[in-house]
Amino acid sequence: MTITQSATRKLPEVALAFWIMKIAATTLGETAGDLFSQTLRLGYFLTTLALFLVFVVTLVIQLRSAHYQPFCYWTVILSTSMAGTTLSDFMNREADPAYLPAGETSLGRGPQGLGLGYPEGAAILLSVLLLVFLGWKLSGTTFRITEIVSLRGEALFWTAILVSNTLGTSTGDFLSDSSGLGYAGGAALVTGALLVLVALTRVPAVPNVPLFWTAFVLTRPLGATAGDLLTKPVAKGGLDLGTAGSSAVLLMVLFGLMAHQHATTRTPRLRNTGDGV
Repeated sequence: MTITQSATRKLPEVALAFWIMKIAATTLGETAGDLFSQTLRLGYFLTTLALFLVFVVTLVIQLRSAHYQPFCYWTVILSTSMAGTTLSDFMNREADPAYLPAGETSLGRGPQGLGLGYPEGAAILLSVLLLVFLGWKLSGTTFRITEIVSLRGEALFWTAILVSNTLGTSTGDFLSDSSGLGYAGGAALVTGALLVLVALTRVPAVPNVPLFWTAFVLTRPLGATAGDLLTKPVAKGGLDLGTAGSSAVLLMVLFGLMAHQHATTRTPRLRNTGDGV
């Protein structure tokens, strides 16, 4: 990569650290989304509105940045993950005993869920995501995120991220709650699928771009099932660590990874500046 490309690149290199941070961010998105909507009783609808506003603000900052900034980029990823969690819950759930803790009669404040169900919600979101990819293809913009430097490309990228994170929540909740696999079984299934994708990257005939986006979508249900495993009661197959404690630990992990990446991406730019380029 040339110095000019490094300076104008606004999206990260796809390597092992990228996937670790993506899984950490999506798992935190699940636990933090549940913290606001369920533990703090704000409800899915009001929490989604608030988190979508956070997403818009962080996205504007990301779009206005001149180069890749780890704190900014991963904050947007986190905001899409949290908003995707509560939006999916609002779409799929309703004030029914199947979705309510014992003794509760509502899903928090504001309008209750639409009650579409996990399969129906996932089908709708998958259709929307395919439409986004179709529009992306017709626009002629590259799908390779390390080559996206235009405003149009970024807009398409972040639209796909928001929809895919919402879709991933619906898929993860279906695996955890409706498939019979439970939280650990759902996480194991998604992990197995991701390992298959890793193996396929070694096959020259298989293009990497579809593998990347499939893996990108699948890391969200992994985060959803892992988040549920951490926070749900033991009686339901979880570890009952709580949304607040789990979110705090995951936030520290993600923050530490962002700080490390900020330091490693900043050093080359400082060296380039020192060379008079």
